[in-house]
Amino acid sequence: MFSVILARPENPENIGLAARALMNTGFRDLRLAGLRRLSVKAFRTAVHAEEILNKARLFKGLEEAVADLHLVFAATARWRTNFPSMPLAEAVEKMLSFPPSTRIGLLFGNERTGLTSEELRSSNFRFTIPQAARQPSYNLAAAVLLTLFPLLSASRPAGPVPFEKPLDRRDQDACLRRIAAILEDREFMHEANRPYVTDRVFDLFGRLAMTEKDRRLLLAIFYKGALKPKRSFGAPKKR
Repeated sequence: MFSVILARPENPENIGLAARALMNTGFRDLRLAGLRRLSVKAFRTAVHAEEILNKARLFKGLEEAVADLHLVFAATARWRTNFPSMPLAEAVEKMLSFPPSTRIGLLFGNERTGLTSEELRSSNFRFTIPQAARQPSYNLAAAVLLTLFPLLSASRPAGPVPFEKPLDRRDQDACLRRIAAILEDREFMHEANRPYVTDRVFDLFGRLAMTEKDRRLLLAIFYKGALKPKRSFGAPKKR
């Protein structure tokens, strides 16, 4: 099951066109984070996709929008040091390696700013959509359509796949915040390196697609003092 999440969308026409992209490719779940209400302008561009908009769910923030999902794949137009990404084709292959019952979110950022580092912490994996030139980046609705189309045309691997379902994002996030708190308590993380280390924690363990067994093991490792106190870890120096 796939859900499309738009974080802080500004242009209502783009929301309508994104809804149309969902309808065109057979997907139904549209979530809007950081938006209080839908404008009538969105319905003007959602040709034959008004049903998608009528059923779209609005959330105060991104954490609430992804809380019940197992995995989140975030679209990003640029390379991030703290959040490495993969090509769209590789991301689609990875998505399809999970059973159909896995709740997967496809996250897209604001039209002007894209996704912030804090928003990327709500994702497990990041992907980029190939393009001939770095600028201009894809329109929001176009990026949604380009992401959904290969999922429509691709098929899942044949045969059963041994699998333990990942935790919901709310439980993954809670675990990662506990790990970050432990690192800060042990002075491994401090004011100077906090943003960098936090991003790395969410990226590294996010890619684990954390299961309940993973959570128990990770918390046992960190709680039982695998890390020595007063060990500092800094962000990479700029050259």
